Amino acid sequence: MIVRNLNDIRKTDHNVRSDGWVSARMLLKDDGMGFSFHITTMFAGTELKMHYQNHLESVFVLKGTGTIEDLATGEIHRLEPGVMYALNDHDQHIVRPETDILTACAFNPPVTGQEVHDESGAYPAEADMAREPAPAE
Repeated sequence: MIVRNLNDIRKTDHNVRSDGWVSARMLLKDDGMGFSFHITTMFAGTELKMHYQNHLESVFVLKGTGTIEDLATGEIHRLEPGVMYALNDHDQHIVRPETDILTACAFNPPVTGQEVHDESGAYPAEADMAREPAPAE
């Protein structure tokens, strides 16, 4: 059994911050669940263009409001508490938070922990991460 506290995760390197969002990575690949689970806040006034080419994601909105645009169709959907969206076809999209949006997210395959979006809006595939050089100290 795995039991974790969100407030504890927020104090570790499993709390990943990038441009326009912060994500507490509650479950990761090493946990062996077959998916990763995150509590993510997307910040008001940002425009987050994403395209998960290597992952599928589902997102459940807990708090906040905004929109999500499907860039393939141009459709815009309202985001508010109780709404779930699933990027089941590696959908290229833009999230536009009007207020901070608190979400619960699941990724398949699971992320390893420190991923942030690359220039295309994707998290790298794990094989790509293994080839990246370690950061200089």
